[in-house]
Amino acid sequence: MSARRRTDRDWRRRRLGQNFLDPATADRIVEDARLTPGELVVEIGAGSGALTLALARRAVRVIAIEPDPDWARRLREQTGGHRVRVVGGDVLAVTLPREPFRVMGSLPFGRTTDILRCLLDDPATSLRRADLIVQWEVALKRAATPPSTLLSTAWAPWWEMHLARRIPAAAFRPVPRVDAGLLVITRRDPPLLPVAMARPYAAFVQREWPFPRSGVGHR
Repeated sequence: MSARRRTDRDWRRRRLGQNFLDPATADRIVEDARLTPGELVVEIGAGSGALTLALARRAVRVIAIEPDPDWARRLREQTGGHRVRVVGGDVLAVTLPREPFRVMGSLPFGRTTDILRCLLDDPATSLRRADLIVQWEVALKRAATPPSTLLSTAWAPWWEMHLARRIPAAAFRPVPRVDAGLLVITRRDPPLLPVAMARPYAAFVQREWPFPRSGVGHR
């Protein structure tokens, strides 16, 4: 492989936050998710396909979103014949399904907040549950009870969050500097507030939040 090729790959890995989960850990996470055959699962950051292939073995329908065109191409080749549709591109630019769906994925640590906002800011979406691998400290923060940040407080009437497990850094390749956590987010049924209150409630929390906007409790 040429030096140019290695440079391109390394650049994409750093920009996209590519740390790939080992297949055995991915299989345990999917097993614990208790999926029902035929369910629709949107996978964020499919990467090398560890979660994608584990999902395909459970007879669910999968939309695997992968921004790296090389990995997206490889996934299409790997999943031919399975109920998997690989979508190349940024998850923030993808239209989420209208039918009830779940989300799974190993989120790039640098983009976690943006992706969570995409999934949770509007409780009128058809999202039912999300099993997300995030940085350990982020998982602890989001799973805190009562909510300890502005965003977690704004989401709380519609979403419950709990920390399912710690995932050691050694479960990824390349190995990141910190551990990860599996954050499980489920839709409240019934919600604590009507969906129509989402925007005014978020504005109220933003206006009345007691901590400085630049402080730890903001996001």
